[in-house]
Amino acid sequence: GVEVGPQPQGVVRADILDKMRKIVKHGLDFVQLFNEGKEFPPCTIEVFKIMEKVDYPRNKNDEVIAIIHPKLQDQDWQPLNNGDPLFLTLDGEVIAYKGDCTVYPTFINEAAYYEKKQAFVKTVKVKLTAKHIRSSV
Repeated sequence: GVEVGPQPQGVVRADILDKMRKIVKHGLDFVQLFNEGKEFPPCTIEVFKIMEKVDYPRNKNDEVIAIIHPKLQDQDWQPLNNGDPLFLTLDGEVIAYKGDCTVYPTFINEAAYYEKKQAFVKTVKVKLTAKHIRSSV
């Protein structure tokens, strides 16, 4: 995935800037071709559908008792399967993912979401089919 916008804590990363430039260029190229009347054939595209936000494990006093497991950290958009490590308690206990299907977490351990009680967001892959499109102008 490519996030176009500010990076955490004002960080500027050359690799992200390069990806952002490429995706914006592809978008503008598409708009230009569309405006020129090019017909695009039907296609299928895989997208991620947001299912739910997942909070950190908490105790009865609403205090966080576990952190993101190191194997999950920096794995946005990667498959998370039943039994995979999810959280690590402050006592060193691994809390595994228990789910009926593979999910694709994103926004993992983002500082901006701590106060929103969000450790990450679960997404699933969905295939969308687009009919052919052509400008009617």
